Amino acid sequence: MPTSAASTSVASPDDHILTAQEALEPLFLALEEEAEVKMVAAALRAGWSAEAAVAAIDELRRAELVPGNRARH
Repeated sequence: MPTSAASTSVASPDDHILTAQEALEPLFLALEEEAEVKMVAAALRAGWSAEAAVAAIDELRRAELVPGNRARH
């Protein structure tokens, strides 16, 4: 099991990082990867295929990127 992305450090401005976005990008990517691994694992435990899980995650991401297209339950 991968280590938690929460342990990923964020660079300070003193580390010659130009923007907060640059400083946060490694943590953002690690959290995104950790979330995807957990979602695929949950889908596999529920009996779905990895392919179906990845396709569903991709569709959720696409839906989130389209303004006014958030899923409402």
